[in-house]
Amino acid sequence: MADFRLDKPKGDERGLFWRKSRPSSSPDRAGQISEGIARFLGTPRFIFYLTVFCAAWLGWNTWGPEDLRFDSAEFGYTLLTLMLSLQASYAAPLILLAQNRQDDRDRVAAEQDRQRAERSLADTEFLAREVAALRQAINETATRDFVRSELRALLEELREEDEDDAGDEDRPRKKRR
Repeated sequence: MADFRLDKPKGDERGLFWRKSRPSSSPDRAGQISEGIARFLGTPRFIFYLTVFCAAWLGWNTWGPEDLRFDSAEFGYTLLTLMLSLQASYAAPLILLAQNRQDDRDRVAAEQDRQRAERSLADTEFLAREVAALRQAINETATRDFVRSELRALLEELREEDEDDAGDEDRPRKKRR
């Protein structure tokens, strides 16, 4: 339980070649391992390690004790060439596998993006319809200016009636109903 820490995200620790993670029983574990190796092959750390390895190989087989040299300069460091060719022959398929897996992830992400865009479009269309319905409802309701103009018109009518009534005071009053 000493490695269980809540303040560190899972998979934060790095191993020599790839991130350390808990063992999984995923059937795709080989693909994950090959992706980890392919990712490592594309890092400056790998280039540094390979350069140090080749320099040490060439240094030992050039200046090391004659009886302990295992690859000679006379034959163009054949064993080193064979080792680098072997590394390249394994690296190429691993990189292709990693690219194929990335293509699959990209395809799934593109499909999810397309679905998200469709949902956003549907939501936008729904909101546009709602806004249009609200605009129609607002057009059918009385606005403040409309109510004011109607009240002014009624006030004018009342004033006219009052003026008519004031002018009629000289005449005998008729019974109002």
